[in-house]
Amino acid sequence: MAAVAGVMAVALTAAATVTRQTPAASPGSPRRDAAAAEMSPTTVPATTAAPTTAPPSTAASTTTTTRLIERAPDDGLRSDRRRLVRTEVISGADLSPKSIVYVPGGRFFAQNMMYRHSITVFGRSFDKLATIDDKVELAALGHPDKAGSYRGAPVEAAATSDGRFVYVSNYAMYGPGFTNPGDDDCGPTGNDPSYLYRVDVATLRIDQAIAVGAVPKFVALTPDDRRVLVANWCSYDLSVVDARTAREVARVPLGPYPRGIVVDERRNVAYVAVMGTFDIAVVDLATLAVSWFRGIGNNPRHLVLAPDGRWLYATLNASGQVVKIDPATGAVVARVATGSQPRSMAIAEDGASLYVVNYGGATLSKVATDTFEVVQTIGVGDDPIGIAYDPGTRNVWVALYGGVLVILTDSPPATRPSTG
Repeated sequence: MAAVAGVMAVALTAAATVTRQTPAASPGSPRRDAAAAEMSPTTVPATTAAPTTAPPSTAASTTTTTRLIERAPDDGLRSDRRRLVRTEVISGADLSPKSIVYVPGGRFFAQNMMYRHSITVFGRSFDKLATIDDKVELAALGHPDKAGSYRGAPVEAAATSDGRFVYVSNYAMYGPGFTNPGDDDCGPTGNDPSYLYRVDVATLRIDQAIAVGAVPKFVALTPDDRRVLVANWCSYDLSVVDARTAREVARVPLGPYPRGIVVDERRNVAYVAVMGTFDIAVVDLATLAVSWFRGIGNNPRHLVLAPDGRWLYATLNASGQVVKIDPATGAVVARVATGSQPRSMAIAEDGASLYVVNYGGATLSKVATDTFEVVQTIGVGDDPIGIAYDPGTRNVWVALYGGVLVILTDSPPATRPSTG
């Protein structure tokens, strides 16, 4: 087994490990169903925001503003001067990862979309720590009108800045009263609402379920961990959740198929990629008023912000491009083609590199953010859809929808790069 590159700045909390599998075979087989598709839905005009209050939940939450910041040792080498090298491949019968998320402290949550009804948790040494079943008793989690057992369908996740909790969106819920789940070609009405789970990282148990919109996908937290933002694909809106009370407190209409979210702390706004349009919504977090960056490109899907807030980056699923945006003006200042259907991305801790997975191209592209050129393309296997960057090791985790995790290390150039 290849060793983890670098020295961890913060130790991983001890936990019992489960045997992992590391096959030599090439990763994954295609799984091209509706949930993975997210191609090019028809554009529908968006509406102006109008916050509404949701029914309260009895579940309560405490929050913290303490941030756990991890960095690998500084060797003076910028990330765009490094080369990605394949470090590890993990597979298993219980994996079908739609996304992979880094949790401060050194854990990784793989959301196994629909088919597995689970979340698989790994440590920095690539050991499987647990598989969390998505079955819950909603009544026991503050929803007395929902008697019986329910199952979810994990899609995406976001961790609090201290690494204590992870919020997981569920594409749909299964159980009494849920009869009309949405799909990737849904309209804005008629689909069942769903729930956001909270997982306690210390116990690896689901301790909250929060009612949100229909087919919630991307999740983000404000930097103070007090609000959770959820992009509801089928209800065409954004749920705003108060983490202290564990309830949805507002709903912001956005238009067809909102997905990627990133919060700009300096401007106190959230950017939301509205994938059924060419546009990015700008949601004022003080008033929930919505303005727009128009004409960014076809099918904006995922967003990341530079560490200093100077640049906003977006993947354009339909055009096979990544764009660089000035958030002060909304203007696109650069474009680069990365491959077929760029889905998710991550950014290095120094802001000098983007790591982009190209779902249709079976590749990962590394983009230098200053020149905005692809500096490395590496094959990772069929259907790469999720990605996470670990600042404590400079490891890049790639989720292949067919059931594989590929881990790459951003290494000094003296290390021979992988040709895979």
